[in-house]
Amino acid sequence: MEETVSQGKPINKEQEETLKSKPSILAAIDELEKLRQPLSAAVADETQLALERHTPTQNPPTPETLDKQADDDHTDIYRRKMANCLRRFGRLGLISKAKNGKRELYSTTSVFPASDNTGSTKSINLFTAVNQALHIALDSDPRSYVFGEDVGFGGVFRCTTGLADQFGKQRVFNTPLCEQGIVGFAIGLAAMIVNEAAKFRYRSGNQFNCGGLTIRAPYGAVGHGGHYHSQSPEAFFCHVPGIKVVIPRSPRQAKGLLLSCIRDPNPVVFFEPKWLYRLAVEEVPENDYMLPLSEAEVIREGSDITLVGWGAQLSIMAEACVEAEKDGISCELIDLRTLIPWDKETVEASVKKTGRLLISHEAPVTGGFGAEISASIVERCFLRLEAPVARVCGLDTPFPLVFEPFYMPTKNKILDAIKATVSY
Repeated sequence: MEETVSQGKPINKEQEETLKSKPSILAAIDELEKLRQPLSAAVADETQLALERHTPTQNPPTPETLDKQADDDHTDIYRRKMANCLRRFGRLGLISKAKNGKRELYSTTSVFPASDNTGSTKSINLFTAVNQALHIALDSDPRSYVFGEDVGFGGVFRCTTGLADQFGKQRVFNTPLCEQGIVGFAIGLAAMIVNEAAKFRYRSGNQFNCGGLTIRAPYGAVGHGGHYHSQSPEAFFCHVPGIKVVIPRSPRQAKGLLLSCIRDPNPVVFFEPKWLYRLAVEEVPENDYMLPLSEAEVIREGSDITLVGWGAQLSIMAEACVEAEKDGISCELIDLRTLIPWDKETVEASVKKTGRLLISHEAPVTGGFGAEISASIVERCFLRLEAPVARVCGLDTPFPLVFEPFYMPTKNKILDAIKATVSY
């Protein structure tokens, strides 16, 4: 017996009579069914291709393999959207420089010089640097595990590709689609971030901790993430005593900082800028190395104004510094790197020299971590300030989709704020 179905549920006789009395509705249903059948077949084909693509291999992936898999995993539509967004934002992650009347592009390596000597290097992007760090962590410490949503076959951003093949499914495995369960299980191995992980050491009188818990999470604008997948929630976690919050700006920083986070006895939330997973490319040491936590880095020295930021926003701020220099304004640019506990001394020393401070981040301006930096610097440097502290941040709205260019703290917004602060 055939059964008419609407949204997966049988309809009664009265509903069927109503439908028969309205031929236009029946015709629409027939058209939808014609569309649904080929779409279902296409989805099945794509699913099969995805399963074949993620079939485990015997050897750990090389950076070249990771790059190829990443390209395969992104559709032409995605690439077109990303290209449009890059043009709109002035090629985030790459700096445009004029030379001999021509515009040239160079990687963030040129803007952010290496500060450590760790042997041979190779040019890779950020997600490959994260992948290398995870390989090193699992290889050097048999007590380490990697688990989460889709990490068994490489993850959405391909950061865990090859880990399960090399270290086994007992140490690298998928979890249900439940963030609370993932973190709770992590603390059980080493429960939630705020009520458990952050308080383990305190409530035990320093007798035990979470065993080196590091929570990796993508964050920030990506050009098409909209309300949910472009948010910057770092300020939420900065309000919780007992955890550390770290955000890298480039592949070299990501690898060194991630290894430091994994080996730190405190629970750490490690935010990875989505924009930079594939766009940021620089020379990264191939061997094991760590970068210090809670230590900001002055990546551009100046005398007129101090700029403080973190993550993907650093490349935007660097562009603004270059433009400001054309108008005779010398900017000092600082990458905070660790937000909690943050390096107040480095920022304070810079502000006492320049007399001015500008903070920029993608998160909404109200309650953002920039407000904490501003308050602390006003307390420490009040008599040395030549102008009010400026903040160039996201708007106090849900993250928009089509209006993302208006929401973002762009180069021109930062440049206007620099000029206004210096001329105050």
